[in-house]
Amino acid sequence: MSIQSAPIDKKITVRTIRERKGREPVTMITAYDALFAGIFDGEVEMILVGDSLNMSFFAEPDTLSATLDQMIYHTKAVCKGAKLPLIVFDMPFGTYTTPAQALENATRVFRETCAEAVKIEGGREKAEIVRTLSENGIAVVAHIGLMPQSVRAEGGYRVRGRSEEEIEELMADALALEEAGAFALLLEGMKAEAATRITEAVKIPTIGIGAGNGTDGQVLVWSDMFGFFEAFKPKFVKRYLDGAELIRQGLREYREEVRSRAFPDTEHSY
Repeated sequence: MSIQSAPIDKKITVRTIRERKGREPVTMITAYDALFAGIFDGEVEMILVGDSLNMSFFAEPDTLSATLDQMIYHTKAVCKGAKLPLIVFDMPFGTYTTPAQALENATRVFRETCAEAVKIEGGREKAEIVRTLSENGIAVVAHIGLMPQSVRAEGGYRVRGRSEEEIEELMADALALEEAGAFALLLEGMKAEAATRITEAVKIPTIGIGAGNGTDGQVLVWSDMFGFFEAFKPKFVKRYLDGAELIRQGLREYREEVRSRAFPDTEHSY
């Protein structure tokens, strides 16, 4: 039996998320436009404007072709639709290779959108970038484990934390990023044991995707969880709705009513 959660009625901030550590799990979902952001408003604590949009809505093979201009455009739209969740901007590939470049681009994001945090992929090697952003008033969600922006360099998608050595590496990354100032950690594509141990080791909230239920929260891509993206379904995705089939059913009904002249009827005519 599912539990019906009460709608969120107060603005979620970085402080709100920090205070949820070890208390109440955080829910996060992706969004890319004002329409769906408006539907998600008040239902989740965090919205990630993810570079996953390039795979879900541009039919690209990976996320690497997303640009800063493109991400800013979509983030502006999301900010129009959602007022209560914390909005996180996914920094695209190649926009944070150095602390100076990261600060310049993230500053532009904050100036041109209402995003309240940025997300960057990488472990200890990105600690100085996280520190620079944090020290300049830009909240950072760090992302470790399976990192989609590294898929070409890694030769594909591979679950992390399969050995004690890998878990120790992930742990070192997490602690370094926390020390550098990240206010939350996104843990993707790793064994549940690894994610649980990281969650217990750090004082900041962890948000999992394909990382088991031992984290402080979860995130899913909305088109995956609602059954609109049909090219493939990762093991960690639960489909809460068969959205694509519902749309098809509606279209078939519409088509038949147009062909039979049942629509528009007098109720839908001037």
